[in-house]
Amino acid sequence: MNVQNTVPPPAPYDQVSFDRFELGEILSVYGRHVAAGLWRDYGISCLRDRAVFSIFRRAAENPLYRVEKIPALRHRQGLYALFGPEGQVLKRGTTLRSVLAPLERKLLRALD
Repeated sequence: MNVQNTVPPPAPYDQVSFDRFELGEILSVYGRHVAAGLWRDYGISCLRDRAVFSIFRRAAENPLYRVEKIPALRHRQGLYALFGPEGQVLKRGTTLRSVLAPLERKLLRALD
């Protein structure tokens, strides 16, 4: 009897996370909204298939926005996505700065 041990190929990542530069860009936008008094809390989730930065108006609520990094969609729709409060996709893209642009526009309207 021939016994074969089939070892599954290693996963490319055990956990997806934001790197230092990505967090710097996200926290820059987040900090300006906090200074304006619009946002108060955030949460970071590093999962197997995606990394999520959730933005809250208050800690006990559902997130207002979610910035997600999804490596599986890198070549299709873009690595980053911005989701709204009801889960709708607001923006997808290959650069984080372009995905965060709608949040920048909202800050400019709130300060006027």
